[in-house]
Amino acid sequence: MPSTVRFRLDDDGAAALTALRDRLAAAGIPVAAGTPHVTVAAAGTVPPPAVRELTAQLRLVALPVLWLAGLGSVGPDAPDVLALTAVTDPEVLAVHTAAHDALAGRVRGAHAAHLPGSWLPHVVLATGRPAEAFALLHPVEPVRARITAVELHDSRTGETVALSAG
Repeated sequence: MPSTVRFRLDDDGAAALTALRDRLAAAGIPVAAGTPHVTVAAAGTVPPPAVRELTAQLRLVALPVLWLAGLGSVGPDAPDVLALTAVTDPEVLAVHTAAHDALAGRVRGAHAAHLPGSWLPHVVLATGRPAEAFALLHPVEPVRARITAVELHDSRTGETVALSAG
């Protein structure tokens, strides 16, 4: 998906997740690139009116702390991925719902796996050999990561813009 809305995580949380990826990479397992984040929504395009509405909606919610504690798969669309999944508490779901309320009917090509009722908040660790990655990391120490911002990322240009800050 070219455009994603994602949670930016605090430095300590991102460092802990990067350390997990580094353990996997040291064992020769392919890992996700870039700074660890949690994707909230994905679409082909997020036009300016949707960005304005999303920014307005995000002003109405508090950005919570994520508790990333589940090591596993994120579904049939990503069979080679191993992720650390988050507990979906009411505060996390409130931000997710606000984002999707703002985007509904305003974006094209919304990705179904991120829609309310389907979304599993997670950070991708491995992008291949998930069984080996699981064996290497299990049992995993849970990661507590504060959401510091909700941002819009355009994979075509590499541009990332913060829409709200915690």
